[in-house]
Amino acid sequence: MKYSRIKSFAKINLALNVNGKNSFLHKIETIIAFVDLYDEILIKSIKSKKHIISFSGKFSKNISKKNTIFKLLEILEKKGLLRNKKFKIIINKKIPHKSGLGGGSMNAASIFKFLLKKRIIKASKKEIILISKLVGSDVVLGLNFTNCILTSSNKIKYFNKCKKIHVLIVKPNFGCSTKKIYQKVKRFTKPKFNKPSKNMFDLNYLKKMNNSLEQIAFSEYSKLKSIKIYLESLSKPFFVRMTGSGSALVAYFQSKERCLNAKKLVNKKYKNYWCIASKTI
Repeated sequence: MKYSRIKSFAKINLALNVNGKNSFLHKIETIIAFVDLYDEILIKSIKSKKHIISFSGKFSKNISKKNTIFKLLEILEKKGLLRNKKFKIIINKKIPHKSGLGGGSMNAASIFKFLLKKRIIKASKKEIILISKLVGSDVVLGLNFTNCILTSSNKIKYFNKCKKIHVLIVKPNFGCSTKKIYQKVKRFTKPKFNKPSKNMFDLNYLKKMNNSLEQIAFSEYSKLKSIKIYLESLSKPFFVRMTGSGSALVAYFQSKERCLNAKKLVNKKYKNYWCIASKTI
């Protein structure tokens, strides 16, 4: 049987606020876009007693055996949705982990979406959301690679045909611990995105927003702040902001030329850092 090929895109948080906390997780609201950077997933059905999951590529090291894909398949099996089918899955990792780009969550979401689309499994909308959340809090966002806003009441509103933005993504040679960052959250902000609209993807609006996890990450990893200050000095980015809980920082540009010029300067200054010029999809 031939492999099916899946693109698993990276997500960026254009803005993010922490609004509170329940007994398990923090309540957040966020404006999400996806960029033309993706892990490539090969998947096929096999005759085997167990699934085979392997990783290749630049960012394939130090991935736990109990990763998001393993969790997804385990949950689907427990619920009897896979009907004893087994899969061989190979993931070419182009998205760095511990970066805030949601690589692992998007991998699980992409495979889940594939299994649903091919009718290998059947599940109601309610089941799909429940399973996604059991795998990881971000997984539900990757079921549709479209610009969206997650409100503080946990509702997702999608927006098509948003203006594309050129982005320069820089990740230093260390990652941020999501758990550690969220544990340091002491202040909550009032919800701002409960009436989501397409205007919220306008650069002028986004420039006034922030990522409320950024200052915590900067206090824990001081190098991030100096990277942001440097990026803000380059080729007039519209703004620079950390994505997720870090450690990747994203500079937003209105032109491809300015973005590429900034990339050259970053590569020269931070030779050991990962840096990529991309564009929202």
